[in-house]
Amino acid sequence: MPAAADAMLADVTHAPVPTADTTPRLRVVAAVVWRDGRMLFTRRPPGGPLGLQWEMPGGKIEAGETPETALVRELAEELGVRATAHETLAVERHDYPHGTRVDVHFIRATFEGEPRPASGAVHELRWWAPDEVDLASVLEGDRAFLTRLGARPR
Repeated sequence: MPAAADAMLADVTHAPVPTADTTPRLRVVAAVVWRDGRMLFTRRPPGGPLGLQWEMPGGKIEAGETPETALVRELAEELGVRATAHETLAVERHDYPHGTRVDVHFIRATFEGEPRPASGAVHELRWWAPDEVDLASVLEGDRAFLTRLGARPR
């Protein structure tokens, strides 16, 4: 990971996940992948309440999977790459207005190969430095984490 990215991540703290609410939540992973000081983002396909929004690549943690195993699987399915999951950088809890409730596990990852949209879940991809990210175009559940990395509302 580049030194600048290392310095930005030093400020990222693990957000506690409250446990008082017993309503089932969707557990998801988000890959934090760096290249030349930029992070990888994927764009969701059109349709639905989250259509065409940007996010860090990842997806649902299936029954019996660890967050790391889910991340490796999701990156293979969505981007056609062989990934390695490293440390968990944060866990964020978010409740979307349309009803979806998520716990997002942000995990630093590396991979072999060039990422490409390999499934219908990825409309396009881009590499952005955190300060280039337009928070309004990113999934709400990713915004607090990205803000700690330097992203700002435009």
